[in-house]
Amino acid sequence: MGKEQLKPPYFARLLNVFNHVFHFLIFLVGFSLGIPASLIYLNSFSFNSQAALLSPLLPPPPSPSPLPLLRGIESSHLMHNMDDDELFWRASMVPRVPKCPYKRLPKVAFMFLTRGPLPLGPLWEKFFKGNEGLYSIYIHTDPSFNMSIHEDTVFYMRRIRSKIVEWGKPNMGDAERRLLANALLDFCNERFVLLSETCIPLFNFTTIYNYLINTKESFIETSDDPSKVGRGRYNMKMLPAISLSDWRKGSQWFEVNRKHAIEIVSDNKYYELFQRHCIEYNCMDEHYIPTLANVLFTTENSNRTITWMDWSTHGKHPVEFREKSISIEFINHIRYWKNCTYNGENTTICFLFARKFMPDTLQPLLQLRSPLLGL
Repeated sequence: MGKEQLKPPYFARLLNVFNHVFHFLIFLVGFSLGIPASLIYLNSFSFNSQAALLSPLLPPPPSPSPLPLLRGIESSHLMHNMDDDELFWRASMVPRVPKCPYKRLPKVAFMFLTRGPLPLGPLWEKFFKGNEGLYSIYIHTDPSFNMSIHEDTVFYMRRIRSKIVEWGKPNMGDAERRLLANALLDFCNERFVLLSETCIPLFNFTTIYNYLINTKESFIETSDDPSKVGRGRYNMKMLPAISLSDWRKGSQWFEVNRKHAIEIVSDNKYYELFQRHCIEYNCMDEHYIPTLANVLFTTENSNRTITWMDWSTHGKHPVEFREKSISIEFINHIRYWKNCTYNGENTTICFLFARKFMPDTLQPLLQLRSPLLGL
């Protein structure tokens, strides 16, 4: 009888142990499955967060009115907080899928490298008017300059994050690359022209736009100057990457296509050599891009500038033009005085811009806006 009375409690305890083991096994299985699921979720969250940070690089999808959306994206680019290293890295990215998934119009990026204000801004306003969606504007000025621009102008919110630039010093090259990099963030920009606050357009927008969009060449002057301000600035410490036969000189005021703009902002090899060994006056701005073009894409370069300047006085700076110089005869002389080639054909339209026009030339230039800009 005693043994029979022990059986029920024994089996009850055994069943209770079994239940605990069973629930523990279920917990282990659930825990094991939960960890990968959590990791997948966390990884997805991390990836999506990073994608959100990088998303300003990409244009918005097609919409019934894409141009205002694209213009809004541009404004956000100009207000970024990236340092130069990150900016150049972002700008060097190239889409590998050749077919563009959204509708876009190729644009010309007008990059103004200035000391301060834009005294000829009203003339440029007339130039850009009615051509929205076909151009972008970028302004690099002294960071201490308080640039107050009315929101109704084309220059509103077009200032990029700038740093100090000393004319003729190596940091001039930094500013040029900074402008290019900011302009490259907009995938619609296909052509990139460097301008100063003393530059004027020599033709209307349509003529200049078609001239630049319809060629694959870049416009960088590259000359083998044997003088002391040419070859005389070459430093043997640049060997073997840059030899004397590679060394070139040219106008600072260039115009390049997107492919070559990416080459310039993504270059570290040659730029670091220039920063270390090319520190003389005007060495960086007159030699870096011409030499780079000669080394990397000489057959795709027109070897001329499209910005006219008067060096007839043979001084350190080009001639400055004042109010009394302005006439339609003078403008036409600049427009057509030289012969050159364009897409392999001879042409008399070799210059699209000119400098140095002082602030007092604004009013006479505005009076000539009809023959000058075709208005």
